[in-house]
Amino acid sequence: MKVDFSNPNKLAINNAIIVVAFMVVLLSAYAFISDHNPLWWFIVVSVPSVFLFTYFLFKFTIEKFIYEKIRVIYKTIRNKKSVKSNENPDLKGKTIENVYEEVVDWGNKKSKEIEELKRMAVYRREFLGNVSHELKTPIFNIQGYVLTLLDGGLDDPSINKEYLLRTEKSINRMIAIVEDLETISHLESSELQLTLRKTDIFSLAREVIEFLEIKAKKRNNTITFGSNYEKPIYVLADKERIRQVLINLIDNSIKYGHSENGKTQISFFDMDENILIEVTDNGNGIDENDLPRIFERFYRTDKGRSREQGGSGLGLAIVKHIIEAHDQTINVRSTPGVGTTFAFTLRKS
Repeated sequence: MKVDFSNPNKLAINNAIIVVAFMVVLLSAYAFISDHNPLWWFIVVSVPSVFLFTYFLFKFTIEKFIYEKIRVIYKTIRNKKSVKSNENPDLKGKTIENVYEEVVDWGNKKSKEIEELKRMAVYRREFLGNVSHELKTPIFNIQGYVLTLLDGGLDDPSINKEYLLRTEKSINRMIAIVEDLETISHLESSELQLTLRKTDIFSLAREVIEFLEIKAKKRNNTITFGSNYEKPIYVLADKERIRQVLINLIDNSIKYGHSENGKTQISFFDMDENILIEVTDNGNGIDENDLPRIFERFYRTDKGRSREQGGSGLGLAIVKHIIEAHDQTINVRSTPGVGTTFAFTLRKS
């Protein structure tokens, strides 16, 4: 006979049946060995009594000494899951296996949460260190320029204007860092609401190219389209935020493209429900180990060279947040010595 351990009632019934069956076997064996006729009336009366007594005894014991303990554990877990603390968990219909599975599931989730908290703690430490480092450089520069001017440089026409211009440059860099941090903060807290409307992404890209044309020429970089797009390409997007995305991506391709004959190409692909936009350069590329982290705040693949190029170090982080705010994705592929392609999608209008 297979014993059912699924819940206290079934377990008590099974145990009561086993005890009664064992008792009947003993009485029958005694009657056979002693050559006495079995007392059927005794069996008929005692069997139900023994069955009921055994059933309630087992049920009471199991519920009192096993399920009560499980209920306490289960209640604690449910409370940790944000269930009202005064709620008494009902274990009816739940087996020990069910409770065990829920405990294991809860434990696994907590383990993942702990790992995520550890990862975020490391990230926060790195972030604070990066913020400090990024702000420290322009602050020290400003301090040096001001002290030089106060020590007599202000009366020297050969350096006063130059140092004031350098001070302005450092101040602008600090302002850019603060503004980008504020933008990311708004994006993450959902305080910045997107204004989605029908937008011609091709026309918007052309405006961005015109905006960055002078900078591209200074670095001998040419910006072209991947094809001869004759018709508007409409997407549903926040125009100003996507403008910011295009500026950051194209500006990056200009900064880190080849200093001679640098090329940036913008392409559009129809992906049924979405439009895929790609920004490709022929720069030095990004090392494979750096690819998973390039969208992190202040992460730079080439620390010294990146800071020489200026910028806040937050451009790609902002790009990622804006694209994700549109419920879309952005990816990057790169080959060292060949170039890099950033690709993101926007929903068709």
